[in-house]
Amino acid sequence: MTSPRPATAPQQPYADRSYRSPAALAGGGLLLLLGLWLAGDALLRGTGHTRLTTVFALLLGVPLVFAFTLRPVVRAGEDRLTVRNPFRTITLPWGAVEDLRATFSAEVLTASAKYQMWAIPVSLRQRKKSDRQATRAAAGLRTARTADPGPVPRATADRTLAELRDLKDRAATRATAQGEVTVRWAYEVVGPVVVGVVGLGVMVGM
Repeated sequence: MTSPRPATAPQQPYADRSYRSPAALAGGGLLLLLGLWLAGDALLRGTGHTRLTTVFALLLGVPLVFAFTLRPVVRAGEDRLTVRNPFRTITLPWGAVEDLRATFSAEVLTASAKYQMWAIPVSLRQRKKSDRQATRAAAGLRTARTADPGPVPRATADRTLAELRDLKDRAATRATAQGEVTVRWAYEVVGPVVVGVVGLGVMVGM
């Protein structure tokens, strides 16, 4: 009598992973609070010309601060990578991604284009620090003559890119991870900025 084969556990799909820059989020929040405080004072105490100028300055400044600090995010799912940058959102099926790299900035490459990932900042200082720690750890291991190197310290951007490459490799041949890259402009950011620029130009010329 043959014994029953053990059931194979189904492969769990990856939940969406989100990557943001904590420093950008904190800096953006502080800048928005400062700008709104200054604008509120101008709107309450300023003349009609000052108030209108302040409104156009808000239409220009608030979307720009939001776009470069709070808006950027990278979302990695089972089948696709979504990169939300200041003015565009790029959706890339994993099958269309050829490489991910981090030199001076984090980038995702396809067969015909290259896109920066603003939400994953590359710190050369942090990378050099991690390299020095790895070098010291390796020297200590050679002195101790141990075969277990232990975890190698890595910069945050390098660890994130390693996770994304793993997701890409797992989805390379999956049918649901194939398709074309789509790019959508963030008109909700661009529109107010254009109005703010035009309005400020008119107010300065008056």
